[in-house]
Amino acid sequence: MGRTKSIVIVGGGITGLSAAYYLQKTMKEQGLSLNIKLVEASDRLGGKIKTMKRDGFTIEQGPDSLLARKAPAAKLVEELGLHDQVIRNATGQSYILLKNKLHKMPKGTFMGVPKEIGPLLNSHLLSGKGKFRAVGERFIPKGKQEGDQSLGEFFRRRFGNELLVNQIESLLSGIHSGDINQMSLKATYPNFYELEQKYGSVMKGLKKSMPKPVKSDQTKASGAFFSFKNGLETMVHVLHDKLDEGTVKLKTAVDHIEKKEHGYHILLSDGDVFQADAIIMATPHFTVPKMFSQYDFFKPFQEVPSVSTANVVLAFDQSAIKRDIDGTGFLVTRNSDFRITACTWTHKKWPSTAPNGKILLRCYVGKPGDEEIVDLSDEEITDIVLRDLKKTMKIKAKPEFRVITRWKDGRPQYTVGHLERLAEIRNKAQEHIPGVYLAGCSYDGAGIPDCIEQGEKAVADVLDFLKMA
Repeated sequence: MGRTKSIVIVGGGITGLSAAYYLQKTMKEQGLSLNIKLVEASDRLGGKIKTMKRDGFTIEQGPDSLLARKAPAAKLVEELGLHDQVIRNATGQSYILLKNKLHKMPKGTFMGVPKEIGPLLNSHLLSGKGKFRAVGERFIPKGKQEGDQSLGEFFRRRFGNELLVNQIESLLSGIHSGDINQMSLKATYPNFYELEQKYGSVMKGLKKSMPKPVKSDQTKASGAFFSFKNGLETMVHVLHDKLDEGTVKLKTAVDHIEKKEHGYHILLSDGDVFQADAIIMATPHFTVPKMFSQYDFFKPFQEVPSVSTANVVLAFDQSAIKRDIDGTGFLVTRNSDFRITACTWTHKKWPSTAPNGKILLRCYVGKPGDEEIVDLSDEEITDIVLRDLKKTMKIKAKPEFRVITRWKDGRPQYTVGHLERLAEIRNKAQEHIPGVYLAGCSYDGAGIPDCIEQGEKAVADVLDFLKMA
């Protein structure tokens, strides 16, 4: 590469942090001469990963876990030497709330999608007609290989509307806080489309391709998710500690980025200017057009919707709740009159997060069509949440405390055509501003492992670019 090349990472969430870590690691392993800077507008790193300690409780204000089956996160945990701090979720019954009644999540499903006939026929979530229609999925011809479609359109065609609304939607929409009739199948769950195309049926495909669970005491204790003894933010702190001193600049926004004859000038909010040969943009999509205001091809990002949500953590003494429920939480169907979208009994899912004799509940509010709830006061949100909870649990006392965390425009939506729009924008960026790469939850997957993977891929792209430059 010759002279020392400068790389600037804009955004200090898990994507930007992962990129900085992998850049520095590669630089040291390969003896490269690189100057790495990470710029973050807020006063902390980690983005939505945020852990609070209070009165013996461990409270997650953003995501609460990592998906064990996704390799990028597991690999990074191993590299950071965090394996001895890993805790697994306690497995337990989860529920779906339909018409003010809790129903057990049917067994034999994957992401809410049935793979076995028996549990489907025994489900209390569906009428006889709904069961007959859903079981018939095995005989519905596969769709034509065509462009993108919505998740709602795909699953409605395959399983019928009743299963979609009463079971699948609450899980898949809940994960993304999205509208299932707008969400892109190919950008969010392409695996279901691929199963249909390969096996002619999603149910048949899941049954043939999903590994059979091994029944043993070992696997029983090992949940599908993991976190760390001191909370998810542990990973953020360790990543930061691994970076060379002076790499990170906090409380500094990027005002504008200009392309020069050689590389880029990055104008910062404190009046400083960074020079960069390559840039990793690890910020939300809607911030990019402002920083590159002279390029119209980023303008479509202004039209990409983002949903605002809040999570509401309530702590109680055990004596306050008279009707306990044997399980780890419930999802709420969108046709219910509840305003919460889900509730996790955190003290059961993650027993180490609450002191003995205490209860920790985490509820979620905010969804398409009900985003204004996020702008209400803490008192108003708490009253709404407690009103909903009291329909399923007998709560006899006020919470000992509450922690409400709002994520304004925090959930980018991958609507139909997302991949095509993104590819077009990236192609134009490569042509007009080579060496600038987009990564993060707005683009190629919103989960933490997806973001880690995007950070690592952006590093590979940057290094390939610099070799050619």
